[in-house]
Amino acid sequence: MDPIKKHLSDLPKKAAKAKKENIAFFKRLKKLKPKKLDEVLHQEHEEVFENTDCTQCANCCKTTGPLFTERDVERLAKHFKMRPAQFVTKYLHKDDDYDWVLNSLPCPFLAADNYCSVYSVRPKACKEYPHTDRKNQREILSLTQENSAACPAVFEMVERMKKNLELASKS
Repeated sequence: MDPIKKHLSDLPKKAAKAKKENIAFFKRLKKLKPKKLDEVLHQEHEEVFENTDCTQCANCCKTTGPLFTERDVERLAKHFKMRPAQFVTKYLHKDDDYDWVLNSLPCPFLAADNYCSVYSVRPKACKEYPHTDRKNQREILSLTQENSAACPAVFEMVERMKKNLELASKS
């Protein structure tokens, strides 16, 4: 089996196994000063994504859908030469939180080669995914924890942080 596919098939099991430990770890992360938390996450983000080719995986596009803003809808509708209402009817529905989400997964804009067919006009949430380089990480720690079960790179970041912060607290 291809190493990427093997890693992806193992991810749900690894994430489930680490879930209890991660809950405790993310509680500890919330105790860090906001600036320090951003610094730690951003450092891991840079290091992990330096060696990550998302097109080898695209698990985010296959298993989790973005929230679409009104601007996203307008931009994508224009791209497809549709009215926003037509785009919504064809691709989206409101979820329980009344957010626009995809009707189905994998994302209909994901090509067979794992490239995004609407990359230049993709939704804001896709541009920012997995959100680990944003400021004010404390506000989205639960999202990062959730993304660690879908994104192998985020899972790796969390595992590295657990080791690095454990070593730092022992010294």
